[in-house]
Amino acid sequence: MAASSKPKRNQVFLNFRGTDVRNNFLSHLYIAFAHNGIHSFVDSEELRKGEEISPALMRAIEESHVAIIIFSEEYASSPWCLEELVKIMECKEQKGLKVLPVFYKVEPREVKVGRKSYGRNMAKHELKFGKDSEKVKRWKKTLFDAGNLSSWDMNNRDEAELIQCIINELSFHLNRRPLYVTKYPVEIDSQVQKLIQLIQQESADDGVLMIGLWGPGGIGKTTIAKALYNAMERKFQGCSFLEQVREKSNRSDGLVALQRDLLYEILVHKSLMIYSVGGGISLIRERLCCKKILLVLDDVDQMNQLNALAGEGNWFGKGSRIIVTSRDKHLLTSHRMNCVYEIKPLEYDKARELFHQHAFPNSRKVGIRRDLIDRALRYANGLPLALEVLGSFLYGREESAWDSTLHKLSKSPDQTINRVLKTSFDGLGGSEREIFLDIACFFKGKRIEYIKEVLESCDFDPIIGIEILIERSLIKNVNGTLQMHDLVQLMGKDIVKQECPDDPRKRSRLWLFEEVQDILREYTRKNAIKAIVLDLPTPEEMTISPNAFTNMKRLRMFIMPQVHIFSRGPICLPNELSWLEWANYSDLEFGPGQKKLVRLYVKNGHIKQLGGNFQNFINLKSIEFCDCKFLAIVPDLSSAPNLERLYLLRCESLVEIHQSAGYLDKLKLLSISSCSNLRIFPNTLKTKSLQNLDLSYCYKLEKCPDIPEKMEHLQHLDLQWTAIKELPTSIENLVSVETINLGYCENLTRLPSSIHKLKNLKALYLYNCSNLAMFPKNLEDPIDPDGDLGFPSLSWLDLCDCNLLEVEFLESASTCPALTHLDLSNNKFTHLPTCINKYDYWKDLFVYSCKESKGISVADVSPLKVVEILVNGREMPEWILQFKEDSISFMIPPDLRGNFLGLALCVILGQNKKRTFENLFEVRIFVNGKREYFRLTFISPLESDHVKLVYIPSDNKRGEEKLLQNNWSHIQVCFGAPEGSIKKRGFRLICEQREDDLRVCFPTPSADGNKLEFQGKILEDNSQSVKKIIQWD
Repeated sequence: MAASSKPKRNQVFLNFRGTDVRNNFLSHLYIAFAHNGIHSFVDSEELRKGEEISPALMRAIEESHVAIIIFSEEYASSPWCLEELVKIMECKEQKGLKVLPVFYKVEPREVKVGRKSYGRNMAKHELKFGKDSEKVKRWKKTLFDAGNLSSWDMNNRDEAELIQCIINELSFHLNRRPLYVTKYPVEIDSQVQKLIQLIQQESADDGVLMIGLWGPGGIGKTTIAKALYNAMERKFQGCSFLEQVREKSNRSDGLVALQRDLLYEILVHKSLMIYSVGGGISLIRERLCCKKILLVLDDVDQMNQLNALAGEGNWFGKGSRIIVTSRDKHLLTSHRMNCVYEIKPLEYDKARELFHQHAFPNSRKVGIRRDLIDRALRYANGLPLALEVLGSFLYGREESAWDSTLHKLSKSPDQTINRVLKTSFDGLGGSEREIFLDIACFFKGKRIEYIKEVLESCDFDPIIGIEILIERSLIKNVNGTLQMHDLVQLMGKDIVKQECPDDPRKRSRLWLFEEVQDILREYTRKNAIKAIVLDLPTPEEMTISPNAFTNMKRLRMFIMPQVHIFSRGPICLPNELSWLEWANYSDLEFGPGQKKLVRLYVKNGHIKQLGGNFQNFINLKSIEFCDCKFLAIVPDLSSAPNLERLYLLRCESLVEIHQSAGYLDKLKLLSISSCSNLRIFPNTLKTKSLQNLDLSYCYKLEKCPDIPEKMEHLQHLDLQWTAIKELPTSIENLVSVETINLGYCENLTRLPSSIHKLKNLKALYLYNCSNLAMFPKNLEDPIDPDGDLGFPSLSWLDLCDCNLLEVEFLESASTCPALTHLDLSNNKFTHLPTCINKYDYWKDLFVYSCKESKGISVADVSPLKVVEILVNGREMPEWILQFKEDSISFMIPPDLRGNFLGLALCVILGQNKKRTFENLFEVRIFVNGKREYFRLTFISPLESDHVKLVYIPSDNKRGEEKLLQNNWSHIQVCFGAPEGSIKKRGFRLICEQREDDLRVCFPTPSADGNKLEFQGKILEDNSQSVKKIIQWD
């Protein structure tokens, strides 16, 4: 039994003044107790010696269910009575002890306010202990509190009648016995404490609180609910724990019987006649609306059960607590629970402890191999029910029996556990059952989006279906994948196996290689197979009969990505098939008539063409061919009008895509990548839904299709590494395009001026277009003759390694007002445009290896920018302060905070002709020991020395933190680059007042050599006036 359900040793503790009542009222009460089987604590004079109450009496009070206080005439004369009373009232507040006062020949007001004998006796105590004694004050307060409790008054009342009332009241309270929880309460008490804290947090006022306990079968919801009930029940006027609500409510008049049980337990065993659920609801509301009750409804699975037993919080009195356990989270949330608490599997250490309690209950030394114990723990995976069942079964068995049992369980679940888990499955609708079995058999651990696509293709509604399975605790969404407990998965697979244990042909799903191979090797009779999925860790080979699928009229899913297929002829697939993923096969055929196929995926196949009968694919949404080296032509696709995805990757022999692909209205993705021999592509694109067009690495593709109409949805165009010579003027119709990649299009000689009409273009990549000598000039805006069209959204422009002779298109800042990254490296222009300083959002400016340049100047750079420049040169600007090491530390005084604009860093990089990923330049800045800035950039091979200058503002428009703090700031700058590549290095503060640029203090060793001190030396400025942050002339 859990600690929270520890039985009490005494039922009743009697607090009384012996000389007043021992030989009359008390003796009659003892006799009544004996007749009714009520056990009470009887004290003795030995326990009342001395001034203080004895520990034995303290324990007696703490271990009682009920305390009866008999206030008599001389009660207050006894310090022991008063001390017992103090302890009783403390236990009432702290432990929920039920206190029942009896006023024997005295009036309640005499006790409360200290009149007559109570006043005289308290005065005597004040004389003895002092008027201001804390003890006497405590006694007075306790008498007042106890006098206010609901009580019995002996005055004007028959003694026998009073004793019978007391017996009735005690019978009600004493029959509320603690519930049996569990033999080994591992982790139970900590869960109960968490729930009590949660309940306290949620109950800010004294209203009714409803708490849901949610989790899968066997997780311990009932066990925890019982322990919580035991910990709380003494604080309520009535309590009821209704077990197995789901099971009992399914019986004839089950809900009515549960309503009767609820009222019987709470209303002192009064039997009430209930004839209907509606009548029961009315009685519950009428009889319990003023009672503070504790109600637990265990294993609820239908809303009508909640509506019948605890429909609204206002059915019950203030302070009531309603606790509901369920496997269905949606049921709890839709009933407007105040909160839902998830019961999770045990952590490994606690699971091992519980397992050991059952498998080795009487042994300190475990004689079973650790690997066998670990296998058992992995099988149970933290599920308490499985740990208990498996541990108890393995108790006392030899290692060979352990090994045999665990091997058997890996293939077929324990039926005791399975029955509990299967209850959740039995409560599902037909569609949800199918979805659950598909996930259990095939898709555990797969991406949720992929699973939804597969299920939707099979005419299921996966969104609501998966949501219901999550709410029923059968599956979980973990980082975008669907997961389930291993035993729940095993339960699902067992359901399928039990469809026909001896004949896989009569089962709905197959996932074992041997079974699939036996069935597909030959012509099959009529069968029940709906899905075949082989998710193998390594490739396998399989021979399939050409007629293997002839009678698979129910097959909707066939997935075998890791199986090499051999067949004596073409395999004809059923028209009912919705989802096909296959590898390494050459001939696919379908019968005549309409097909249900939604996805066709072939990888590493020897397929040469889709076949002459590629007709009636009205449902087809996705065609994907990867590494199909012999596929030469994609045929007419007009028979697949709902196609959304055409994806071909590394199909080396592919030469032609049929013109019909350019007219598919539903097509969203058109990706023909790394098909090195592709020459023929649709001349015209009218795919209005297209979002992404990728023709990258099609080295022989020379022409970009015409776009005669506006395409509102296309956002990404990738033509890198193609042989195209120009873009069509109609490129302007890509009105939503955000990214265009033309990198390594070495035949590209010009761009149409209409490209300036792409208002939403954010990134334009033209790197290594070695024949591109000119960027088109900006167009005049026909609406505003004084304005330009330009690229209002362009932030990234990469023109490195082109053949640009000039960059006049940048002369107007309105051309690219949002530009943050510009790479003009390795071009032939001689000067940057004079207005380059007017671009407001610079982050990176790369200008290196421009051999024809006569001078490059970047002037008046705004302090609200980060600029990075790399240019030919061997010398740093004169105004840079040089240092020798790869890092430098200095201090900046606090009065520079409002004057400090940024930090300029400069290095001389030596010649480096190697092209390697190790050519990385790193800058790190630490402020007061905390890294505040980090930047890593790749440096292309350098044929000569280069000057690299980086300017970092203290604060900028992108919301980066300021480099300086309120107090003195210790700044450390660290450079990183391949060994020997940095020849010189330096820095410079940039302040609003130039004389402040040099107000830095450098560290010097202290006298003891253990720490750094900073001297206030101001360096002399040997540079010319710093009017410009960056300038080479």
